[in-house]
Amino acid sequence: MGSKPNAAPGVQATPVQGQTDRLVVIALDPGHGGEDPGAVGPAGTREKDVVLQIAHRLRERINATTIQGRNGKLAMRAYMTRDADFFVPLHVRVQKAQRVQADLFVSIHADAFFTPTAGGASVFALSQGAASSSAARWMAAKENKADLVGGLNIGVQDAQVKHALFDMSTTAQINDSLQLGGAMLGEIRQVGRLHKPKVEQAGFAVLKAPDIPSVLVETAFISNPEEEARLRSDTFQEQLADALMRGIRNYFARNPPLARNRNT
Repeated sequence: MGSKPNAAPGVQATPVQGQTDRLVVIALDPGHGGEDPGAVGPAGTREKDVVLQIAHRLRERINATTIQGRNGKLAMRAYMTRDADFFVPLHVRVQKAQRVQADLFVSIHADAFFTPTAGGASVFALSQGAASSSAARWMAAKENKADLVGGLNIGVQDAQVKHALFDMSTTAQINDSLQLGGAMLGEIRQVGRLHKPKVEQAGFAVLKAPDIPSVLVETAFISNPEEEARLRSDTFQEQLADALMRGIRNYFARNPPLARNRNT
């Protein structure tokens, strides 16, 4: 084995001056895509489009960032589960993050409800048991139907995939996810109102990688005309990407990543 760590597949290992350690990889997961538009706002804005735009902005910030690890400076790199308008099954999103040995997993969405007055951002982590609220349970059920829109019948997947997708994550992963979500909420509240003041928990399929702290961010309510307009705004997208980046940095400031080699 050489002393130089290999880059994870799909992650560009650009050298950073003074950087000799591993990359810290953040998996960004823009929701929906392809034949699945996600929620559609009253003006016709599609969730799949705005969350991809926000993810691209956040990727730029991550790729330009170096953080302090426990053994020196570490460069950050973003890995996107989709970087264009195509459909990715939920379990494949998880598998992609695991394949690149991501340090964090951030799924980006835009909320919707039956009435146009609902608004604000939310952050979700996985729940080991019951959802933290009926709204969280409803939201998880709605997002977990994405595979049906894409024509995927989870019932035909082999037992190993079903086990990986549905097996509950460890307590440690959930605790780390709650810390990450709390750090993000603290920054998001600086750029817009919150729908819930604390991290919610429910059984989201994309949050079930047992070895990766994972959160799902509902950036705003696309069903709210005012928030739909903000989601389309370059200014708000930039502010939101900045807030998410600060949340990630704050999380790592409290939980410095360890040095380790990546297996490819």
